Amino acid sequence: MIYIFIAPGFEEIEALATLDILRRAELEVQSVGVGGKTITGSHGIPVVCDITEAEVSADELEMVILPGGMPGTLNLEKSPVVQKYIDFALKQDLWLAAICAAPSILGHKGVLGGKRVTCFPGYDTQLGNARYTGDAVVQDGKLVTGKGPGAAIPFALKLVECLISKERADLLGAALQ
Repeated sequence: MIYIFIAPGFEEIEALATLDILRRAELEVQSVGVGGKTITGSHGIPVVCDITEAEVSADELEMVILPGGMPGTLNLEKSPVVQKYIDFALKQDLWLAAICAAPSILGHKGVLGGKRVTCFPGYDTQLGNARYTGDAVVQDGKLVTGKGPGAAIPFALKLVECLISKERADLLGAALQ
């Protein structure tokens, strides 16, 4: 199972483009509402999530995804459930993905040491001793980071590549034109 945690003030493009592309790839993914089932994004768009954070289970977890946005990133970081699943993914060597401001959550946890990462410009100062690249999308081991809303589709396609194959990601990318 792949969980995309969605907190109030999330960046809509990052969460929904990623969710959409992963579903097009026929991956098992659920949107998780942090604080309720209907979550309003940073641009006032309400989204009804598949489940709430109270319904999350570690059974068959493959990946945790953290979209950015403000104050969505801050709300993700404050959630004990989100923190628990980040820790679980790290401990179990599962996939972890964060885009825009959300990589700062991992920086604050001190888990990015020496890893190549990217994030929204300005948040690079919150990545600890990570190696900030400024690229649109960066993969380092089982960590995938994205720069911001404009990188949402390449970010999601990289996740498909990581979980399925480059060929599948390329086919999806071509279909999206």
